[in-house]
Amino acid sequence: MIHVFIGTKAQLIKMAPIMRVLQDRGHDYNFIYSGQHRDTVDDILANFAIQKQPDVTLYHGRDITGIAQMGKWVIDIVRKYSSPSHKADLFRNDTNGIVLNHGDTFSTLLGSYLAKRHGLKSAHIESGLRSHNILHPFPEELTRLATFRLSDYFFAPGEWALANLQGYQGVKINTGHNTLCDALRQSAQATTPSRTGGYGLVSVHRFENIFFRKRLTQIVDMLIGSDPARPKLFILHKPTEKKLKDYGLYDKLAACSHLELHPRYDYFRFISLLRGSDYLVTDGGSNQEECSYLGLPCLLLRKATERQEGLGHNTVLSNYDGKVVKDFMDAPEPYRRPPLNIAQSPSELIVDSLQRFID
Repeated sequence: MIHVFIGTKAQLIKMAPIMRVLQDRGHDYNFIYSGQHRDTVDDILANFAIQKQPDVTLYHGRDITGIAQMGKWVIDIVRKYSSPSHKADLFRNDTNGIVLNHGDTFSTLLGSYLAKRHGLKSAHIESGLRSHNILHPFPEELTRLATFRLSDYFFAPGEWALANLQGYQGVKINTGHNTLCDALRQSAQATTPSRTGGYGLVSVHRFENIFFRKRLTQIVDMLIGSDPARPKLFILHKPTEKKLKDYGLYDKLAACSHLELHPRYDYFRFISLLRGSDYLVTDGGSNQEECSYLGLPCLLLRKATERQEGLGHNTVLSNYDGKVVKDFMDAPEPYRRPPLNIAQSPSELIVDSLQRFID
């Protein structure tokens, strides 16, 4: 049996196309939800017309965002669900199944560990990504290294990612691209741009940016000092909004005439805004991939990225250089590229492979 282990919004967005393929082909699967992020999860399931609700939910509290909160949450789940008596609760007493784990979050590591603990195979989706810098991104780089060690099947979104898996034992498959391209394809069929042209989008949420006052202040100052003639829509993740308020930066942003503060939208609404924008300023790896597929100018507020999509083409790695940031936001147009036309569905390729492994 196939078990889909998901914990965050980003994971659900990238796994939803796989779940849709399973659903459309009439394959039953076990949907295990760690509960790491709860906000907007129902919206994402509705966006992608996923009919199945989680079969198992490991945690029912508020979103896990803080480091101390994260550590306690992981320990509590490991203590409770490592027991053999919980195999029926988690995996329906399956003895020959594959657990799908995505990406680089603590939920990824949890799902990989619990699969091995209960004698099942673990498949890592979006495998092989490396920045080769332990601190950027942190802790995701460490999480991926641990997940590689626990995986039996590796689905890598390109030859460059596959090369990073040398030395790890298991079956390695190149999916060509990320399942995110399937998510974008489905969003394009469901929405049209709700606002067009003349604005930039901003999305900042990473640990290394928002949990350090000096870094977040630098980012805020760069945004305020950017081209005032072009509005910027700042999409606020809840942890980002909290830290902006904690550091006394929220009112400073709100007072800037060319910055609009917006709550986080469901995925299809966000992609609609993204398609209509002039550029995106972000620290998100998934956003980097989305912009690569769309050909949209993208500025990464990071020192390093574990992804290759768009680099040297539509995506600029800022290294927090104020001049690089200003030059990009003043004139993003040279970084626009034609959208990529991807014929092969990575999600279908993954499901085809899983069927062979289980059969």
